[in-house]
Amino acid sequence: MDKKILIVDDDPRNIFALKLTLKARGYAVESCTMAQEALEILKSGSASYIVLMDMMMPGIDGYEAVRMIRNIPEIKHVPVIAVTAQAMPEDREKCMEAGADDYVSKPIDVDLLIVAIEKIS
Repeated sequence: MDKKILIVDDDPRNIFALKLTLKARGYAVESCTMAQEALEILKSGSASYIVLMDMMMPGIDGYEAVRMIRNIPEIKHVPVIAVTAQAMPEDREKCMEAGADDYVSKPIDVDLLIVAIEKIS
């Protein structure tokens, strides 16, 4: 497991819970609360990441952030799992159309999340 998980979520409580869970399972985890910050971390190239992107954030939302990642040559390959409370079938399609590699709805089922992470790592 050489990839780090980058959690991007505007709610510190979500970050705290996810970080705890993923660290307990042996993952290296980093986090930030804004899409712009996530782009800077990814562009720094200091590690290989899998991004857990909250889709509903103020300012640059997850949809726009994923599109931005896909349009920056040096980070366009980074796997992104969309995380959203929007759980309708069309929401999954919207996330995938934006460029996400997978989709997990909130509240997060950790087992499903781990399967998603392992599938794309």
